[in-house]
Parts: sequence; C-alpha cells; structure tokens
Amino acid sequence: MKLTPAMERYILHWGEMGARWGVNRSIAQIHALLFLSPRPLTAEEIADTLTIARSNVSTSLKELQSLNLAAVTHVMGDRRDHFEAEKDVWQIAFRVIEARKRREIDPTLSMLRQCLIDARSEGGDDPLVVERIESMVEFVQASSTWYEEVRRLPQPILVKLLKLGAKVARLIPSRT
Repeated sequence: MKLTPAMERYILHWGEMGARWGVNRSIAQIHALLFLSPRPLTAEEIADTLTIARSNVSTSLKELQSLNLAAVTHVMGDRRDHFEAEKDVWQIAFRVIEARKRREIDPTLSMLRQCLIDARSEGGDDPLVVERIESMVEFVQASSTWYEEVRRLPQPILVKLLKLGAKVARLIPSRT
C-alpha cells in the first residue's frame, strides 16, 4: 500500500500518541493504517507498508482484535486473513475507554475500597487519612458511574452534549 504524506504523518503521530497513552507504538500505527485504509489489508501488507517485523504485526493485530478495534475479514479469491479497523470514531473511543476502565479504573476502585475498609477497621489510621481515601473512593466511583450512564446515551445525544460543552452547566441550578 502506498502512503501519502498526510497518511504517513497521521500514522506516525497516532503511534506517538499511543505511546504516550501507554499503548505500544506499533499497535497504534497498525490501527492508524487500518483506520485509513480504504480496503482490508493482510499482515504482510501491513508489515511491508510500515516496515515492521511480521511477528510484531501478528502480536499487534491480536491486541487490536482483543480490544475490538480490528477484525479479520476475507477477500474473495484470497485464502489469507485480511484485517480491517472499526471506522466509527465513536465506537473506537468507547472501546478504548471501556478497555482502559476494565484494566485501570475498576481494579483501582476495588483497591481503594479495600484500603478504606482496612483504614476504618484497623483504627490506627489518622481520621484525615480515612477521610482522604474516602474522598478518592467517592470521586472514582462517581466518575465510573457517570461514564456508565453517559455510555448508554444514544450517539446523537452525545454529539449534542459535546457541542454544548460548558454551556451544559447553565442547566444546573447553582446555590448562591
């Protein structure tokens, strides 16, 4: 596959951003290539286009599939597996957020709850420590609940909500 300069910049930048978000650079670049590609690509095409080792491509594709960001598809007359990425940016965002929530937020919330139970039951912790752990549990729980509620909203509502931005605060009565 021949990349245009804009495609190259996009793929390189997506790889850099992935690395900053804790995602392997190769995984992010492969995702970017599949996202931009007008057709499904074989692992060999991906490896050749990005000059990435074939073994790295295979591992990265498995990770993308586990995140539901890429899927195997077949092309008539070709026995090889071809891969395509999810093209809906909303679905991509929610799948990434959901995976991170499962891997990072949910275990953190469980650990914080256990810390709070321990801090309350041991009695040796300063009340200020208990209060601070409690406030963190409440914040993480509220954030998690908010995400779960927002996730259930229909996409057109989400688009409107994003466009409203800070104006949504006008809908909330303020205490003066």
